[in-house]
Amino acid sequence: MAKKSAIEKNKKRERLVKKYAAKRDALRAISKDESMSMEERFAARLKLAELPRNSAPSRLHNRCNVTGRPHAYYRKLGISRIALRELGSEGKIPGLVKSSW
Repeated sequence: MAKKSAIEKNKKRERLVKKYAAKRDALRAISKDESMSMEERFAARLKLAELPRNSAPSRLHNRCNVTGRPHAYYRKLGISRIALRELGSEGKIPGLVKSSW
């Protein structure tokens, strides 16, 4: 069985977050609503816990689109500092000039 890359896993998580966002928000609103009975709020919490773990937005990471690296990520470019340096040195990023002294 082939091992999934971190980029593929993160893309799957993004799809799940988008798919379950409305349901998760509705259940969270019910569980926090003080006007509802304790049993209804508890039932909403149980349903919330039954949703897939990867559908929680807190499980998403900013990852480099080239290497999958989670650290030193530039949001504007969508890549890590290492990939930025390599692509800049190769001249593949317009307007970026690598300087050395």
